[in-house]
Amino acid sequence: MSPHSDSAQTNAPQITRVDGTAIAVRGNDIDTDRIIPARFLKVVTFDGIGQFAFQDVRIDENGRVTDHPFNNPVYRKASILLANRNFGCGSSREHAPQALMRWGVNAIIGESFAEIFAGNCNALGVPAVTVAQSEIAELMSLVESRPDAKISIDLLAGTVITPNSQYRFQMPAAYLQSLVGGTWDSTALLLQNTEEIRKTAANLPYVARFA
Repeated sequence: MSPHSDSAQTNAPQITRVDGTAIAVRGNDIDTDRIIPARFLKVVTFDGIGQFAFQDVRIDENGRVTDHPFNNPVYRKASILLANRNFGCGSSREHAPQALMRWGVNAIIGESFAEIFAGNCNALGVPAVTVAQSEIAELMSLVESRPDAKISIDLLAGTVITPNSQYRFQMPAAYLQSLVGGTWDSTALLLQNTEEIRKTAANLPYVARFA
């Protein structure tokens, strides 16, 4: 299930399950500047930013394409990212999860995430769940040996399911509730309640006088 598109949504869908193949990006402390280099932040919208995800490790200093997983065509349709410890650390730029989402990532399974990065993912409807280090190692080995292996994240059951195994994941309760309840998109919530917002504003002297 993928709720994402480059156009604005008026309703946030309930996200209860994400299915797909996965791509593993190994390494601890992968920061947001590595996910999307700073020079690509000068955009008015996020459209097209996905093509620059991991740009500085996908292309070396001599302009040659590296063996980074995001360059491997067998993973081009992967929708679940596998990560190690403290993924998304560094600056709080929301461009990092935006770039991953627009590359095609609909969910991330990791050992741990930087807190702000995980929150930014959740605000986009991209579940960021954690499992044990040994379980991430098993998942990464699986997708590297079998790129076509199907993986499911069942948010209602709290499990990650593979062809051979099942793992319990962890996620902040508030994030989980917002995803399964369809309240993760704050913009959509505002659009759904415009009349109530107008009524409230009309009763606020410091707002009404400027109407």
